[in-house]
Amino acid sequence: MKATSILGSTGSIGRNTLKVIEHLGLRVVALSAGRNMGLLAEQVAKYRPELVSCEGESCAAELTLRLNELGAKVPQIVYGEEGMVAVATHEQADIVVSAAVGAVGFVPTLRAIEAGKRIALANKETLVMAGELMTRAASRSGAEIIPVDSEHNAIHQCLRGENRSEVKRLILTASGGPFRTWTEDKIASATAAEAVSHPNWSMGDKITVDSATLMNKGFEVIEACWLFGFDADQISVVIHPQSVIHSMVEMVDGSVIAQMGVTDMRHPIQYALTYPERQTACLPPLDITGLTTLTFEEPDTERFPCLRLAFDALRAGGTAPAALNAANEIAVQAFLDGCIGFTDIAKINESVLSQHTASGASELQDVIRSDRAARTSAQLMVNEFSNSAMAA
Repeated sequence: MKATSILGSTGSIGRNTLKVIEHLGLRVVALSAGRNMGLLAEQVAKYRPELVSCEGESCAAELTLRLNELGAKVPQIVYGEEGMVAVATHEQADIVVSAAVGAVGFVPTLRAIEAGKRIALANKETLVMAGELMTRAASRSGAEIIPVDSEHNAIHQCLRGENRSEVKRLILTASGGPFRTWTEDKIASATAAEAVSHPNWSMGDKITVDSATLMNKGFEVIEACWLFGFDADQISVVIHPQSVIHSMVEMVDGSVIAQMGVTDMRHPIQYALTYPERQTACLPPLDITGLTTLTFEEPDTERFPCLRLAFDALRAGGTAPAALNAANEIAVQAFLDGCIGFTDIAKINESVLSQHTASGASELQDVIRSDRAARTSAQLMVNEFSNSAMAA
């Protein structure tokens, strides 16, 4: 029985992973979460991990209290980044599901890779920030990185058994988000509530906003380069509103291989946990006869400039993607907090990226330094936008 650790167990991917684990009959040995101690306590009581990590000491105390109230056994509880690393490197874990949102999952995932674990990767920031560092560590340790993002998971499936030299390009599909048909003026006045209402997928607030700006798809382009070894000119994005085809691979002879499936993250999660085997899923299959229309559009980088910025960062290389990711995390949180407008996210991202001098990203400290500097720059811009709005 494979043993599993989960980074980000209370998030959308983490919750779905536990459903898949239960279906497959796998064992949970360690869990990490942020501050949702109510849900984490329920998970601990049900799945009985040996080790649990949370955000800080006060969260650890709350978790202990909640477990006592549930009459559940209290496992070893750790916290902070060191706690996440402990979960990621648990000696009994065969698979580490990296599902913590944002840069917080970066170092723990790196340590899991260095420990030679199989990584079911849902934290795209890991490869966006430090693709070179991560892939080099995997090469040294023998760690497998199996993508959980539906698009990269689809590409992984399409490439099974194919000769990479016969691949012309990767085609990542995007739903287009909630504002796909909106005018520029309407997009400029979009609210946080509108931005987190995705038409097809149920995700956390941050990633749903990234989907609305198309930054999520831009980050997926960067991630695909490191996962599959293709450069920016060999990766395309197409808007596919129905989200039935999760991505495609075009071969040099003109053939296109597509992976289709229901819009449910449990499918790619199960694939990552069971690869190279396939097992019966806990989901109903895709009803082919029910598909009446599949449409495709070119992405509009005028209305959604974040996609263009991701390609710019990828071509700049080095620490540029890490800087863009850091700026975006600050900007998106500021938007969710009501401090800036929706279109200010792209403005902040573009400004920080244009001011950033990319350097090599082969060492951990290089990435961390660029991340911190970009966050500082982005926060200063957030303050300026917020002050201007208050003055007006």
